[in-house]
Amino acid sequence: MNWEAVYHDAKQWVKEAGERIRLSFQQTLTIKTKSNPNDLVTDIDQEIEQFFIRKIRDVYPEHKILGEEGFGDQLDQLNGTVWLLDPIDGTMNFIHQQRNFAISLGVYENGIGKIGIIYDVVHDEMYHTLCGNGAYLNEKPIAPLKERGVKESIIALNATWVMENHRINHQILIPLVRDARGTRSYGSAALEMVYVATGRVDAYISMRLSPWDFAAGAILVEELGGIVTNLRGEKLDFLSKDSLFAAKPGLHQDILKNYLKNGNW
Repeated sequence: MNWEAVYHDAKQWVKEAGERIRLSFQQTLTIKTKSNPNDLVTDIDQEIEQFFIRKIRDVYPEHKILGEEGFGDQLDQLNGTVWLLDPIDGTMNFIHQQRNFAISLGVYENGIGKIGIIYDVVHDEMYHTLCGNGAYLNEKPIAPLKERGVKESIIALNATWVMENHRINHQILIPLVRDARGTRSYGSAALEMVYVATGRVDAYISMRLSPWDFAAGAILVEELGGIVTNLRGEKLDFLSKDSLFAAKPGLHQDILKNYLKNGNW
């Protein structure tokens, strides 16, 4: 496999897709709901996924595709080369704000991350890595992550998880929120993982995400020395939904041991 060529093509296609999304800002969107009234999809999400599938199938017909909108392959294993794609991560933000969303694309070989690309379309910021070669914001290298303590940290965390909810005991996360310097929520898993990778936030916690939400971000964070697991501290499963915990080194172990250990995740 010529990974440099795949990397070049992937970045080019992401750029082209971003331009298509920007041109759509003046259009009237067709909006539908999926699993619940707040799980939204637009015709642009579907169009962009189909754009990627055409490009990948034309150039790399032997590769498989796992995409959020379901136009790719149905997979029960990650053998071979698999592209994990979210054409618009943060669709609600895309609809309501026309910002705070991203294209997320991870390329894996036999379950191992090779290429991670997250493109903040509105700001024309592409975060990307070919594993083992450093990570970049556009053409500027991103510095490796440094350790940080909880009291100096900003945690990306949706407020839902520190309110009474049906998924977890919200009391478990309250001490972490109390002890941290601050919390933030952006509504896009891809961007929140990019913010961990760049040090804009120090950790990101989510209770339930799909593989295409975190596939690219996991590669970027780990390339820069961060740690990505589920909330039990286990390796992520890139074929099923799971919780997510991405953080700087040191901080990950601290939060896992002192704040998350009693959770029924």
